[in-house]
Amino acid sequence: MDKKINLKNPVHFLAVGFGSGLLKPAPGTWGTLAGLMLSILLWNITQSNLFFIFLAVISFIFGCYLCQKTSNDLGVHDDGRIVWDEIVAIFLMFAFLPEYNWFTYILTFISFRIFDILKPYPIRYFDEKLESGLGIMVDDILAAIFALISLYIIYWII
Repeated sequence: MDKKINLKNPVHFLAVGFGSGLLKPAPGTWGTLAGLMLSILLWNITQSNLFFIFLAVISFIFGCYLCQKTSNDLGVHDDGRIVWDEIVAIFLMFAFLPEYNWFTYILTFISFRIFDILKPYPIRYFDEKLESGLGIMVDDILAAIFALISLYIIYWII
């Protein structure tokens, strides 16, 4: 039985990225875009790497609960509409970007989506082996780390 997302439930609302995870096609891409837009807004307000480190850590810990609770409610592990993990991954990336400009933001989006979709080793391993909310969150954090490394290589080359 396909259970529905309840946007009036704050846990579901956050887990689906303020509704971005309900957009089709590719809800993960829409969730990443929501995370990017929110991060750009917050960066323009704070311009603080420490703020984003704190935000990423708190959002990750809270996200383990959000994602697990929503998965349980839906009866599906890592339902594609759950995009909180993409948003938190972008928060993490914003804590460590090489530069803060539109070129970097576009590269952030593209590089994260590539690693989140392709899931090279060890990302796929953790995605398949870890269960619960932690499992939903970890593969995206690893994709963010791979994407950050790629960004630094690109900036080193250019």
